[in-house]
Parts: sequence; C-alpha cells; structure tokens
Amino acid sequence: MPAPTALLRRPEDLAEAQATPLPQDNGDDDIMVDATVTAASGQQNTQVQSRDAEMRIDEEGRPKFPPAKEVARKHIAETRKVLIPPHRITPLKSAWPKMYPPLVEHLKLQVRMNVKARAVEMRTSKFTTDSGALQKGEDFVKAFSLGFDVDDAIALLRLDDLYIETFEVKDVKTLNGEHLGRAIGRIAGKDGKTKFAIENASRTRVVLADQKIHILGGFRNIHIAREAICSLILGSPPGKVYGNLRTVASRMKERF
Repeated sequence: MPAPTALLRRPEDLAEAQATPLPQDNGDDDIMVDATVTAASGQQNTQVQSRDAEMRIDEEGRPKFPPAKEVARKHIAETRKVLIPPHRITPLKSAWPKMYPPLVEHLKLQVRMNVKARAVEMRTSKFTTDSGALQKGEDFVKAFSLGFDVDDAIALLRLDDLYIETFEVKDVKTLNGEHLGRAIGRIAGKDGKTKFAIENASRTRVVLADQKIHILGGFRNIHIAREAICSLILGSPPGKVYGNLRTVASRMKERF
C-alpha cells in the first residue's frame, strides 16, 4: 500500500520550507519591547530610587526632606520714608549711632537720615532676606519718633507680638483748660511715679506727648495699661488705681 502523499517530502520541498520566513502573529497578547522604552523606564526607576534615598523618616515616622535649593530671584528695590517731628530731630541725631546698626546689620537694609527733609529713608537691597524687614524697620523708626527710647523700640525688631496703640485724652472724656492739665498730671504722677507704676505692673512702655498717649507692648498688656490710664482720666484716685494694678500684676505672675 503506498504511503499518503501528505507525508511524502522531497528534498526540494524541505529547502523551500526552511527558506520561507515564519508568519508573525498580530494578536493582542504579544508585547513589543523597544530599546527607548526600556531606557526611559530604567531612568524613571533610578529617579524614584534617588528620591526615596533622599527622603528620610525620623523617630516619629514623619518624613524629612533636604533643604530646598536657593533660586536666584530678581531684586526689586522698595523704599520707605518716615517723617520725624521737629522736636525729635535733635534726639535722632544724638541716638543715630545706636539706631542704624540694627537696621543695617540685622535687617540688611540701606538707611540714611535726610536732615533737609526731616525724614529717615530706608531701602531694601540684594542682601535683604526677610520679606517683612522694611515694615519692621519702619515700625522701629516710628516708635522712636513717637518718643520711645531706642532700647524699647529695638524690641519691635526682635519680637513679633508687640504693638503700639495711640489715643488722646479727649477720646476718653472731653476735658478743657485746667481739667485737662489735672488729668494729664494724674497719669504722670509726682516725678512720673504713677506712669512708672503702670509700666512696671503691665509690662509696657507709656509715652505722654501732650494730649496724646502712646503705649508699647503686647495685646493684653496694652489693655491693662489702657484701663488704668482711662480710670485716671475719668477721675479715679491714684490709690485705687494702684490697688487694681497690684491685683492685676499678681494674676499675671500666677499665669506665667
């Protein structure tokens, strides 16, 4: 019985079958891998590994990142001009060697005293790092122009929770003539003892400039000093005000 023709292979058929290429399957299961894709994925993996290496976790499980790199920013000069009252020009000249070092060395500002314009001019420089340096410098110079000492005004540069409040005697009660003078005298006291007592009890600084009263201190401390001064303006005897200040001072000591 002869063999099936399908199983018979001639030498020419075998050579032709080996020469013809195999058909490619275009099915969805096959994934073509490109060299560029492989290189990009490897680069992303290295970036992720480098980020993971940079990030560290402290004892409490919080991530710790390295400090950000400094980016060069375009410098824009800003200026401020603080006018000085005529009666504070002479104290400004005498205290100027003590005033400009904090502004120049601490805040990195450019400062000059314009005697002709009776003003202190300030300007930011490329060395200024604090965004609020110009405002702090203006508050410092304004505090001195209102009558505060340089040592008290410097506290505005070092502390952030200090404020200045200004009000007049007429804002509390309308007084004229001798009544106004007696009210101011009650606030100051003999040789300024009442004013010093208010400052020590409330931990503030008080300046009496004619009918205006300036208070430098924290928010709560300003409230305590203002209540004592308003009581004196309204006619309370100093002895009663001293008693209230002792009570308030003892409460403040217990609080702190």
